Amino acid sequence: MKSSLPKVLHPVGHRAMVDHAIDAAEALGCEKIIVVVGNHSPEVRAHIVKRLGEDAIAVQDPPCGTGHAVRAAEEALKGFEGEVVITYGDVPLLKATDIEPVFGGKGVSVIGFEARDPGAYGRLVIEGETLVAITEAKEASAEVLAIRACNSGVMAAPSQLLFTLLADVTNENAKGEYYLTDVVELARKAGHDTRAVFAGEDAVMGVNSQAELAEAEALFQKVQRETFMANGVTMSAPETVHFAYDTQVGAGTVIEPFVVFGPNAVVEGGARIRSFSHIEGAKVGTKAEVGPYARLRPGADLGEKVKIGNFVEVKNVTLGTGAKANHLAYLGDGSVGAGANIGAGTIFCNYDGFFKHRTEVGEGAFVGSNSSLVAPVTIGDGAMVGSGSVVTKNVEAGELALARAPQVNKSGWAKRFMDTMRAKKAAKK
Repeated sequence: MKSSLPKVLHPVGHRAMVDHAIDAAEALGCEKIIVVVGNHSPEVRAHIVKRLGEDAIAVQDPPCGTGHAVRAAEEALKGFEGEVVITYGDVPLLKATDIEPVFGGKGVSVIGFEARDPGAYGRLVIEGETLVAITEAKEASAEVLAIRACNSGVMAAPSQLLFTLLADVTNENAKGEYYLTDVVELARKAGHDTRAVFAGEDAVMGVNSQAELAEAEALFQKVQRETFMANGVTMSAPETVHFAYDTQVGAGTVIEPFVVFGPNAVVEGGARIRSFSHIEGAKVGTKAEVGPYARLRPGADLGEKVKIGNFVEVKNVTLGTGAKANHLAYLGDGSVGAGANIGAGTIFCNYDGFFKHRTEVGEGAFVGSNSSLVAPVTIGDGAMVGSGSVVTKNVEAGELALARAPQVNKSGWAKRFMDTMRAKKAAKK
């Protein structure tokens, strides 16, 4: 990947690739999930421990091939009598539904795919309904290289059988590694069933470069867009809208072009998300409108029919039904009551350099343009704040707050000033 970030921690849909693999295992209802890691990637280990705990870790040290990696999990699976399925941390698009067909066999089952360009993929040699062998491209004859059925690497077998076969795998090959694929031929020679089931090529795509990561992201986004549109979400330019792995959007929502969803975004039905908006960790209520050019950050919670307009940023603020902030505002840490209006250029001054504080704006309140509300502060129900005010004290319900210097007009001052400056400028020429 030519990156300081370990490969399997690179994200697809704002989620690390290895987490996609774990998600699929969890969706299958697997009794145990073991992640094989190397000592060269402590970040990967820490990531897995945080999600699954230390018991989910098996260490391969040093790396000596895929067969060797699976054997590293043998101790962690000691006493387990079910079927073991082997998947990969750099195959982020594989779903539980793609994996399910490998289960239920008495011997070894492999997921294959029909490759558009078989290239360097291992080939599946199939006779009738039997998978005879998996041959690595580097060691394949011209006849085998012509086969389009390729190995995804995903394999399943009863636990005891799998590790018995792995014990007989050798590293007598061009790379000097222990190939997991050798299990198929060993199983067949021992009289066990060997079979292949097939998934789509995109589903089993592995990521080994930044270009392939971008390709996986594009495939992920395509599926997300198609799913949302099938469920009643309107997108006039879906190819410009980007979703996270956990984005939720209700039917009847309209998403305009060039909208980005980060993790943990929920949009209820009937909302409108206008162009060039970014939504992450936020909830948008029914019939609310966001944007264009709006940013909703974690903790933003917009009630029904709330309007957040252009160049408005909201962070950790709850807005009640019908509240509005139509332009050029920052709302951070607090609440805005139902029907309240936040004028253009209003700032919730929530940070004193050390701590965050809350601003509470009551129902039906009106905050005039270019106001600064210095938290902690409360604007009561139905209260008003005059434009350009810097509010540092609570405003009670129904009050008008004016916190600005009185205007003074000095007769003739501007003309005298300009005449003087023009004369000075002329004298320098």
